[in-house]
Amino acid sequence: MLDYSHNAWLVAASLAVALMAGFTGLYLTHGASKLDSQRRKLVVALAAVVLGGGIWSMHFVAMLGLQLPILFYYDALITLMSALVAILMVGLALLLLHFRPRSVQTMIGSGVIVGLGIVVMHYVGMAGMQLCRPVYNVFDVVLSTLASVILSVAAIWVAYGNRTQRNILLGTVCFGLAVFTMHFVATGLTDFVASESPGGAGPALDNQVLAMGVTVSVFLICGAFLLTGITFIEPKPEAEPAAAAPEPMPEPTQMRAGVPFEREGQTFFAEPSRIAAIRAEGHYTVLYMGAEKLFCPWSITDAETRLHPEGFLRAHRSYLVNPKHVSSFERHKDNGTCYFDGVDALTKVPVSRSRLTDIREALGL
Repeated sequence: MLDYSHNAWLVAASLAVALMAGFTGLYLTHGASKLDSQRRKLVVALAAVVLGGGIWSMHFVAMLGLQLPILFYYDALITLMSALVAILMVGLALLLLHFRPRSVQTMIGSGVIVGLGIVVMHYVGMAGMQLCRPVYNVFDVVLSTLASVILSVAAIWVAYGNRTQRNILLGTVCFGLAVFTMHFVATGLTDFVASESPGGAGPALDNQVLAMGVTVSVFLICGAFLLTGITFIEPKPEAEPAAAAPEPMPEPTQMRAGVPFEREGQTFFAEPSRIAAIRAEGHYTVLYMGAEKLFCPWSITDAETRLHPEGFLRAHRSYLVNPKHVSSFERHKDNGTCYFDGVDALTKVPVSRSRLTDIREALGL
């Protein structure tokens, strides 16, 4: 067995990398569930790259600080695979969190996937060591996995249980500790022995080349951290001094006369609070208000923009609903239905899978 030690500065740097990646990835997804499906996928993909890349970077920053009495290098193909595994597994967890109802089971399952992703990344990365072989047993892997999964579930539970800035910060700490603790628990339980045969699957990657790659990765994580951090701490508009505020101007989406509808050649205006739902009708829309079904010249997109401050939400590509008029809600396997009482022309509205989370939150479910 080989004696080894760690460079204290690189150990501290590895923790900093894990914390920065955790904050950036968790804050990037803040509000993602309110985006349309395509933009949400893009945000989830970026967050997966940051979080998965952060796990990989933390591991190899710490491994650069591993001091052994012999020279060793890494297999480039296995090292690349370890990064991709981390990104894919974190991406799967984020997809569940942002495209499925955020139930207790979903959050725990996502935390378990992230925890396993950290473990798999670690041991695949260690398998890439050449001229030096890590030695561990099943008990070592189980103990490391428990530490990683428990802390990862805590990170997801805290960060996604309530999407406030405070929870994101606490979730960041849990995520950083999950990656950091798992690595050093696993490394502490691992012995290293010299190996004469390289047996690598890809080209050699020595510590100098690896250091350059890790440096670029950490640089990108730091940059993303700064970009997201500045929006996290920037002052809210309400905090500006009242004396410095200009004369208030009406917002472009602010309701003045009401929602227009046409009847017998005349245009009338309805109070938004009286409208139960709005349905797309080509380039126009239909308002459902009590026993009436009224023609509106707005498009469904225009109606969604203008009525968002009034609490209207898109339930389906063809429907907007006013949650105040929903009398009951039925959850199906991966979608739902809103029901209305007192709206003669409309009894129910379908809720698509991508809109399910927003509607449930608006209804307090």
